[in-house]
Amino acid sequence: MPDKSHNVIIPILIIEDDLQINQFLQSSLKINGYHTFSSSTIAGGKSLFNEHKPALIILDLNLPDGDGRDFIEHVRINSDIPILVLSARQSEQEKVDCFTLGADDYLAKPFGVNELLARVKVSLKRAAMMSLRDDVFQLDDLEIDTANTSVLLNQQQVHLTPIEFKLLFILAKKPGKVFTHRQLLTEVWGAEYVDDTHYLRIHMGRLRARLEKKPAAPRYILTEVGIGYRLAAV
Repeated sequence: MPDKSHNVIIPILIIEDDLQINQFLQSSLKINGYHTFSSSTIAGGKSLFNEHKPALIILDLNLPDGDGRDFIEHVRINSDIPILVLSARQSEQEKVDCFTLGADDYLAKPFGVNELLARVKVSLKRAAMMSLRDDVFQLDDLEIDTANTSVLLNQQQVHLTPIEFKLLFILAKKPGKVFTHRQLLTEVWGAEYVDDTHYLRIHMGRLRARLEKKPAAPRYILTEVGIGYRLAAV
């Protein structure tokens, strides 16, 4: 069903050099109520980004005038809008690199239109949540107040260790966004601990034990295998 979002036109920037895929993306999004701008190059994408200020970017990595990862860096200098990477590159390291630079999601080619639309809706909803929540994240029975450094579960205070607080609050900065092992280790323990992923697994396990009804099937803290963790956004 088209996403009219109360008749607000949602602009989406597409940067994809494959003409067939580009046209498919445009038609699929337009049918579902979005307004699109498109480019086949990084240079053209930068121009459209500066001119139209889109609500979301769909970005290919293999572009004729450079690597799409350079565009992620360009956007993240001044903007926190969602970036959905769309790429045939499927290695874990490629995904880690994109998430480290600031991408919000990664969809491998080939892809289905329903999955694409679902990823777009989640990314837009996540961005709206960030702009409205005033430092309070709430999902089901979990409430995280980053301003007052408090965590409630079923309206009961959850007592966490300082490290557990840090990990949870980092994830709560951008619900739904993947934070890599390296990013979390650097922010919590320091750059000299970037390879000590066992620390992270231990503390994430303890954090889940405090928050999840079924830690083995988590609702709130989700694992991206080989990459990192994210806080569920919906």
